[in-house]
Amino acid sequence: MPEPRSHDMLPMPLPDAVRAALLAPMVDQHCCGVRRDDTTRSGFEQLIGEGGTPAPPGTTHFDTPAGAAIRRWCAPVLGLEPHASATVYLSRRAELGAAEVNRRLLRGAGVSAFLVDTGLDVPGLLSPAEMGRLGSAAADEIVRLEQVEQDVAEAGLPAADYAGLLRDELAARAARATALKSVAAHHCGLGFDPSRPSRGSVIAAAGRRLADPKSRLDDPVLVRHLLWAAVDVARERGLPVQFHCGLSGWGLSGLSMSGWGLSGGGPSGVGIGHRADPALLTGFVRALAPLGVPVVLLHCYPYHRQAAYLAGAFPHVYVDAGPAVAHTAAGSAQVLRELLELAPFHKQMYGSGCHGAAELCFLAALCHRRGLARVLADRIAEGEWSVADAARIAHMIGSGNARRVYRL
Repeated sequence: MPEPRSHDMLPMPLPDAVRAALLAPMVDQHCCGVRRDDTTRSGFEQLIGEGGTPAPPGTTHFDTPAGAAIRRWCAPVLGLEPHASATVYLSRRAELGAAEVNRRLLRGAGVSAFLVDTGLDVPGLLSPAEMGRLGSAAADEIVRLEQVEQDVAEAGLPAADYAGLLRDELAARAARATALKSVAAHHCGLGFDPSRPSRGSVIAAAGRRLADPKSRLDDPVLVRHLLWAAVDVARERGLPVQFHCGLSGWGLSGLSMSGWGLSGGGPSGVGIGHRADPALLTGFVRALAPLGVPVVLLHCYPYHRQAAYLAGAFPHVYVDAGPAVAHTAAGSAQVLRELLELAPFHKQMYGSGCHGAAELCFLAALCHRRGLARVLADRIAEGEWSVADAARIAHMIGSGNARRVYRL
């Protein structure tokens, strides 16, 4: 019997053209690698939880929208009946082994290309090439800016050489990348001064930074310098710059994981609050407008309406719904409906934002297709969009926009 795929699970009859557009292979324009090894129940639950922390005693992360969706939709992909218990599901997962589970779920997502953020400092994640091989898809790397800066800071150079080495290292890594990405929201927030810092201020800040190079980058001057250096490189190479926005515990960018256990004091999104609102980037986005560098706002939830506004107001800004689609699961149609209220259709892209568990990659693709199907069906039924309109919009969001922006 063929393995179920997210293609096969649309929620309702749809016009043939719309169904075909939704079922077409998508470009996952932002994800992280998934684990290549097997897991304990505790480790798996931390990966599917929104914050990457254990559930309170006596509870389980399977009692969440994403957890219930895994039991409903991922269970058949592993050869189980829908709604299999968590115990049965994890037993079957262990029986198949991580490689086979990853193969089934990544391939079942129906993705033609994975753009993989390699900046998570987590052992045991699949490389972009491995993601592509297991998912039967193309794969390219997204370079995380803050990881490049950390490597430069730890290189033991004088403060006067910091800016030059950073520029050279960014250029070298960008040569093999399809995009550059920043998690500035986690380091100093998105409300930074949008102007390019002076050379003197950068050297002074670099001196302080290099006195403790293993510390977390949090100096706003150096964050601004890093972003502007990245913009210069991106402009030269025709690359987009992505920004992690919203409540970002799902991204695990501030956590250190060892094996399948996590440590680090809590989810990376906790404490950043409104500092991750993409509206705070307005000044920086405006400054970039004359340069023509595409800016992609990732994740954004619960600030996705602000991101949709920026995508409508600036010609170089794009947006995705990210892991909110998988984590809201049955409620994904509402998230997508709210993006479609304001963001131009040619500015929206699909990105799973998955990390760690291949289930999240599969669920994001499934919930995107099912949620968008409901939204499109409603618009057609209300006479607001033609069948041809709906099919074109599904194609643009699923792959067309990403292929244009990333030159795939």
